[in-house]
Amino acid sequence: MSRKTVIYWRLSNLYFWFFALLGSLLPYWSLYLEGRGFSYLQIATLMATIQLTKIVAPSVWGWIGDQTGLRVRLVRFGAVVGSLCFAGVFLEPGFYGLLVVMLLFTFFWNAILPLYEVITLRVLGSKKEKYGRIRLWGSVGFIGGVAIIGAILEFIPITMLPWLLLPVFAGIAVSAFLVPSERGARKSTAPNGSLKAIIGHPAVIAFFAMNFLLQVSHGAYYTFFSIHLEQHGYGKLPIGLLWSLGVIAEIGLFLIMHRLTRYFTVRQIAIGALLLTMLRWILIAEVTDVVPVLIFAQLLHAASYGALHVISVQYVQGFFGQHHHGQGQALYSGLTFGAGGAIGAWLSGFLVDGFSTSAAFWGGAVAMVFAVFITWRWLQPPPESTAT
Repeated sequence: MSRKTVIYWRLSNLYFWFFALLGSLLPYWSLYLEGRGFSYLQIATLMATIQLTKIVAPSVWGWIGDQTGLRVRLVRFGAVVGSLCFAGVFLEPGFYGLLVVMLLFTFFWNAILPLYEVITLRVLGSKKEKYGRIRLWGSVGFIGGVAIIGAILEFIPITMLPWLLLPVFAGIAVSAFLVPSERGARKSTAPNGSLKAIIGHPAVIAFFAMNFLLQVSHGAYYTFFSIHLEQHGYGKLPIGLLWSLGVIAEIGLFLIMHRLTRYFTVRQIAIGALLLTMLRWILIAEVTDVVPVLIFAQLLHAASYGALHVISVQYVQGFFGQHHHGQGQALYSGLTFGAGGAIGAWLSGFLVDGFSTSAAFWGGAVAMVFAVFITWRWLQPPPESTAT
């Protein structure tokens, strides 16, 4: 086996297990919390912690990674300590105890991916077009987690979910120690502009605003999609398969994304993806009972996550450069997935508690209207962007 092949699989491995945990957790954790007797607002608050710690954790770990260059060691540390913190779930604490456990667990767990994105892109060097092919293994892991856990939960109580997650945590810990070492590489001594100046650029502000609203719109999806489907008579295995279908579409997008960036600008791809995302939330809100339409809506995950994430990772690299890459990736994770995801989860909780799960998805569609306008008006391509 060639050295390039070994590096490819070692880079892909952690993506697989990290997203296998996400696939095992996201679709079923709200159902687990519902089974534990928590209210919709409590469920929204607990689910929001998964996004909330992304506001702080990636910035803290990204700064340490930029200063020391020891990102691989930090990834390993986050994988092990995050797994140990999750063990607090087995004590079956009440609402506030579980809130503390999830805050601690996600603080370390959410440090892994932004650091690892930097590691992967630096290993790839000038061959960044291969990023999608490596990242797709995360999607494969997500599908595997969703399908296997969903099938098992058809036969055992949802309260057993934490025990089913243990092998996945073990996979993350082991794969973290297979990541090639950076050998203590330090940050560059030649910055490509101050971090403050980069963040203050109108195009960068528009980029973060677009992604913030995108993640606000996903709040209902990540928090209440499974509950929404269960209310419409879907079983746990069909729910898992529908989650998996979205990620299958995402994989297909990753495989062809490098071709799309040859023919469309960053702005064109972003606006098209945002419009499709708005359509997706409307279809889920209003046509849940029509299976073919729901399948189509899930296929639009290729746009609402896949396309926008690929151009966003490259956007951060283009604007923040090597010197601020870690902090840029942390800001992308914190301000969008973190702040946007947490606020979206809370808002969806209020909408579900006051109205219905459908109302929460309509709220996501409204957020997309503002995102489209901001993107159309202010988004510009980054310098040295791989998307023309």
